[in-house]
Amino acid sequence: MGERAVQIDALAPMRAPHPNELDRRRIERALKGRQRYLYVEPSVVPVAGGYRVESPCCSRNVDPDGGIVDVALIQFREGDWRLFRKDHGGGTWAFHSNFPRLGDLLALLNVDADRLFWQ
Repeated sequence: MGERAVQIDALAPMRAPHPNELDRRRIERALKGRQRYLYVEPSVVPVAGGYRVESPCCSRNVDPDGGIVDVALIQFREGDWRLFRKDHGGGTWAFHSNFPRLGDLLALLNVDADRLFWQ
């Protein structure tokens, strides 16, 4: 049997590695170990290049009506995981830190000792 040549279209767009379902579920599982807002269920929403964590605001600090608020933005760029916090007053994302491993980022997000994310 002869070999078949497989032609790869070099101009075809490559599928971005993030967001993907595996990492989205990994983030969801990890958030079950958080130390703040234990009585609400956060959501992990796929966004370009990563994931947005959102949750009902049970403290009423950000949304007096207890609506859904942004908690964190997680993006993967150039081999690092980048964590952003929401500046709710300005309505923008502020860079917080980067991590070589997603698990390390999630550990910081779950503890959030300074209440920068889970407000």
